[in-house]
Amino acid sequence: MTQYLQYVNTKQGSASLHRYSNGNTLPLTQLPFGMAAFAPQTDASSSWYYHPSHRSLEGIRLTHQPSPWIADYGSLVLFPQKFEPKFDRSARWSGFRPEEAVLQPHYMKLTLLRSRCTFELVPTERGCAFRTEFRDDQKNYFSVLPVSGHFTAKLDAENDTLYVTTDQISNDDNIKSFRMYTVIQFAPGQLWNAHIVGTEKRNRVKNEVKGNGVGIHLEVCGDRLEGKLAVSYIGFEQALLNLSQDHDDKDFDALFSDAQIDWEEHLSRIAIETENEKILRTFYSCMYRAFLYPHKCYEIDDNGEPVHFVPYTGKTAKGVRYTDNGFWDTYRTVYPFFSLVARNEYREMCEAFVNDYRDCGWLPRWIAMGERGCMPSTLIDAVLCDAAVKGILTGEPLEKAFEGMLKHANVNSDNDDFGRSGAESYVKLGYVPLEAHRESVNLTLDAAYGDWCISVIARILGKNEIAAEYEKRALNYQNLFDPSTGFMRARHETGEFRKDFSPTSWGLDYTEGSAWQNSFAVPHDIEGLAKLYGSKEAFFQKIDELFETAPDYEIGWYSSEIHEMTEMAAVDFGQCAISNQPSFHIPYIYSALGDVPKTSDRVKKICSELFSYKDDGFPGDEDNGTTALWYVFSVIGIYPFCPGKKEFVRTKKLVDKVSILGKEFDADGYSSNTVPYEDLL
Repeated sequence: MTQYLQYVNTKQGSASLHRYSNGNTLPLTQLPFGMAAFAPQTDASSSWYYHPSHRSLEGIRLTHQPSPWIADYGSLVLFPQKFEPKFDRSARWSGFRPEEAVLQPHYMKLTLLRSRCTFELVPTERGCAFRTEFRDDQKNYFSVLPVSGHFTAKLDAENDTLYVTTDQISNDDNIKSFRMYTVIQFAPGQLWNAHIVGTEKRNRVKNEVKGNGVGIHLEVCGDRLEGKLAVSYIGFEQALLNLSQDHDDKDFDALFSDAQIDWEEHLSRIAIETENEKILRTFYSCMYRAFLYPHKCYEIDDNGEPVHFVPYTGKTAKGVRYTDNGFWDTYRTVYPFFSLVARNEYREMCEAFVNDYRDCGWLPRWIAMGERGCMPSTLIDAVLCDAAVKGILTGEPLEKAFEGMLKHANVNSDNDDFGRSGAESYVKLGYVPLEAHRESVNLTLDAAYGDWCISVIARILGKNEIAAEYEKRALNYQNLFDPSTGFMRARHETGEFRKDFSPTSWGLDYTEGSAWQNSFAVPHDIEGLAKLYGSKEAFFQKIDELFETAPDYEIGWYSSEIHEMTEMAAVDFGQCAISNQPSFHIPYIYSALGDVPKTSDRVKKICSELFSYKDDGFPGDEDNGTTALWYVFSVIGIYPFCPGKKEFVRTKKLVDKVSILGKEFDADGYSSNTVPYEDLL
């Protein structure tokens, strides 16, 4: 009997389009932080390869996609077929009934109408177990197909084992010699033969195929096929070892039970009680999303030691690694959440991020196998700082992290994907000038916050002179404040503000927003920001104005409207674009400065009107647990206003009771506006 899984809708947020996001999520069947995830592929004409309204199924995709904006890598498609098997997705797709599909964190079951069969799957750490049952035993096939890239497949018929590789990866500028090695072991006696399909006739060898635009069809003997699968980024020998470690001679039903128990344990780490079923379903659907990313990207060798593929060298190194995470998004909610309920996993993740520094010389910014450099600045500073002040990151890994933080705070990288953009001009002028970089306002504010994070770690390490220097640098946000408008504005190298300023113009000097959404990003010194307005009351008036100003926007620097603009304007919350991360802390500014009731009113309205457990349940991109955890924190009555501080600001909880790791917690019982971190442990 499930307790929490019954409330989870894995499709929450998946009813999204390129021009309008209700989450941009996938209904992933995987273990918490697992290396391999699986999702239905309904239309792979773009990175939005699944939509809950589609009635076509092109296959079951082994996926690592953290976002459609980043796209997938190391992906394959598993697909049972009948009669004449097809390769091309436009020819092979089968109808299915999405309303009958079972898409759960620990289990997937799909019925393919054209193929006259069912397909079931349970996830393991680095793969899965699957089984398919056809209506009859006539001309049944099981296809393993690429999404793109160079593909190889070789069947060892004697041992019923298929060996597959793919080099599929997007934006591979920083990645060398990438391959995903997959082994699939089938139950003995269930295959007749291998049939090759592809565009290159020279590759039509009986049990082996390689090339671009090729795949393999396996003829099934009878009406059932069972198999187990594991992947590796290192090689086939390691993939076989991963298979043995994952399955340990367990059958499908035993693995199902293991996955169910694993997910129940993770979901139970925060227990809520409420009569409101919408909140229950939304809360635990969001909790599921909290444990999907980052993905493990390391493997255990035959000595029981962790090893990982290094995308920057193409070699293998010792130690752990995690990937598929953008810190510009996730630092705000994901890692403070882990500090409460996943401390061991958080510690390992931090060690992994430090290993990236060892591997390539820079701490990561936005990693999806390799560094993508997708969003600006180095907000991993906040992730490492939060872990340090909470005793999660200590010792030599903390020293190494500090070394990497100092490097990117002062040195420009030759590759724009790495390090802080505009670091050297920021050090020289106390701000990033508009001539040096686009989005210079956000780069400056994030650098000031990053400097504060460095100062905090310097104090922990006893480096007081460095701490004093960076505490001073942390006030550089003041250099962009324009008292005549009450906004942060871009400056020229000579010091003048950019002319022709409009607070509703998006882009150019700002990241995914305008001055309205991006002028208040000073979490480390919100009291100091209030003083720039003359008083706390005057600052509150500015935030009130933000909520009361019509959600107008100008496309500004962008060549056309972007989905974040559309999403902000679609709801009645003024210029607070809660659909995107720069606005996440804005409703909590009142509470951070002492007015908890005002925050509570704003937060309750946002939670009730903009979030649900349904397929369109998010107000914008969900982004690897970030938006889901904004809701989770808001429901239980706390928010990590400034990661790196050992406190949470308060809001009125939206449920009757909350327990964190079995300990009852009531944020409403505090008279102050903050809750100490230690009280939550």
